[in-house]
Amino acid sequence: MNTRPIDVLVVEDGNEYLTNLSTFVAHGFVYRQAQSGEAACQMVAQRRPDLVYLDMRFDRTPEEALLGNLVELSARFNGDVARARRFQQDNQGLFVLRTLRECGYGGPVILSYDFGPEERRFATLSARDPALRYCPDYADAGTIRNAIVAAVQAFPPPA
Repeated sequence: MNTRPIDVLVVEDGNEYLTNLSTFVAHGFVYRQAQSGEAACQMVAQRRPDLVYLDMRFDRTPEEALLGNLVELSARFNGDVARARRFQQDNQGLFVLRTLRECGYGGPVILSYDFGPEERRFATLSARDPALRYCPDYADAGTIRNAIVAAVQAFPPPA
């Protein structure tokens, strides 16, 4: 039986998730934090986590640190740069997810986002990425713990 703590990389633009997880979902887990997609890839390269707990919205990240091509996004929004930037911030977790996959991390990822009203959207995302799960922002400690453990059991780290 493996008694090693589950290594969770928390990727967020603040400290709320790290604080809450390390306070309320502490036993059996060790947490590290990255506050950008670039930092997350660097940390994954240094030591592969068992799971990435990923915020969806990054509205406090400096614009130059956001992933995604603003010019291409602006074209999607008919040249509306402000709308494209909001989209980039509101969906930064998906840009980070893509970058993590591109830099070689194939392990489980839990997006902290409520896909309940957007089940079709999540179904499309998870069909392309079976190691992707979500946990609503408002989930309690037990729900988060169960989600992390289930995701790690479903996609265990390579030996």
